[in-house]
Amino acid sequence: MRASLLLPLFGMALACASDRPRSPTCGIAQVVGPTLVQQRLTDVRAVIVDAPAGLPAALPARVSDRADPGGVLVEYRPEGLALEYQGVGFPGRPGYAVLVVDDTSQQVKGVLIYHQDGPRDYPRIGQVRSGEVGLPLYGVRVDWASISNPRCPLLGPAARPARDS
Repeated sequence: MRASLLLPLFGMALACASDRPRSPTCGIAQVVGPTLVQQRLTDVRAVIVDAPAGLPAALPARVSDRADPGGVLVEYRPEGLALEYQGVGFPGRPGYAVLVVDDTSQQVKGVLIYHQDGPRDYPRIGQVRSGEVGLPLYGVRVDWASISNPRCPLLGPAARPARDS
């Protein structure tokens, strides 16, 4: 493996070495998890075509190449979900975001934000904004138990159950 590929993994592992939830294993999981979610978007059966109803007012969020968690404030609009990112490292363009849903429980887990062009011709379920920058929002169902470990959660604490709408 090339040294340039190992440096981000090594840096993430060092940043996470101070306690068990921030161990080197968790650091690697924080790098691999967003990649697995992104790969799941290639399975059209897993892609969500409509914004889910009944989301809580806020969800955990994370920019895929950062360890620090953030969040999004959730608002429904006629054109889809309007999410406002709260945190650091929000990308400019190109970029896109993915609403992550557990395919077993159908519970929304949060939002991952990527620093690259999103999938073309996929159904958008809304937009994520930070300041003047807005990125398309897609949705995908994943096997959450295989992507996020409770000891080092990919998106921070679990989202609250959906409210009735």
